[in-house]
Amino acid sequence: MKFIDEVTITAIAGDGGNGCISFRREKFVPRGGPDGGDGGAGGSVYIVGDARLNTLYDLKLRPHFRAGRGGHGMGKKMTGARGRDVYIRVPLGVVVMNHKGTIGEILKDKEKLLVAQGGKGGRGNYHFVSSTNRAPRYAEPGQPGEEKKLKLVLKLIADVGIVGLPNAGKSTLLRAITNANPRVDKYPFTTLNPNLGIIKNLHKNIVVADIPGIIDGAHQGKGLGLKFLRHIERTHFLVLLIDISTPAPLDHYQCILNELGAYNESLLKKPRIVVFNKIDLIKNIPEFKLQERIFYVSALKGAGIDELVQYLRQ
Repeated sequence: MKFIDEVTITAIAGDGGNGCISFRREKFVPRGGPDGGDGGAGGSVYIVGDARLNTLYDLKLRPHFRAGRGGHGMGKKMTGARGRDVYIRVPLGVVVMNHKGTIGEILKDKEKLLVAQGGKGGRGNYHFVSSTNRAPRYAEPGQPGEEKKLKLVLKLIADVGIVGLPNAGKSTLLRAITNANPRVDKYPFTTLNPNLGIIKNLHKNIVVADIPGIIDGAHQGKGLGLKFLRHIERTHFLVLLIDISTPAPLDHYQCILNELGAYNESLLKKPRIVVFNKIDLIKNIPEFKLQERIFYVSALKGAGIDELVQYLRQ
């Protein structure tokens, strides 16, 4: 299934049913009076969180949703049936927007957000009896349901986010520490979508995301960065992955921090560590002094991986 993190959908709530014009016609009941029932309310459209999903791909294929219409009122003051509600399942982390701005967010499993309200049913004619009108021949029509055009943007929720420049080994590290099997290759932007993996833990499985596309100028839309920087916003803990075999690894470290801060300064406040990867490609490992905790690993060969995984579990 393709990873889709932004879609536009149309949600159409059901119209309310019409009220009924009816009069009692029973033997031995003279002047029975009006007894037209109310129309049923139209169905509404809700967006619901589903922790099992991690893409908006299904909504890309089917972007239109329509709730059921309310039933019309009937005689004997019988109310029409309520229209069928529609529930749109989305991954956790979805932001729902319309032309005015953000409507809400879905952050928890089974959390519901009303996005299109069904129309009210019309009142039957028995509501309109008065001292001057004992036999009203009027009933209200049902009100139309809301129609909304919505933009859904997914910001992945992950415990750990792996952030680094192209070919730092993000996908290889994800494969080494989790159960994920992402595509790995030597050319830049091999990874075109975030990959997710799980580190098994005693009390809670740890969700790890490989965030692609960060380059110098990513916050200005260069490369793929602007498309994926938003996924870092919902990540609780960051792993800054640096290729130690490059001529200036600390320049890569500073580039990542600059891009994160330029996009959203709050990202720099997230707890983080620095992992220098590809130690198998150099003879002498330099001892860097940084404010973060540092790990030296070879994701390809497995060196230092056990210590890193143990730290992430803690």
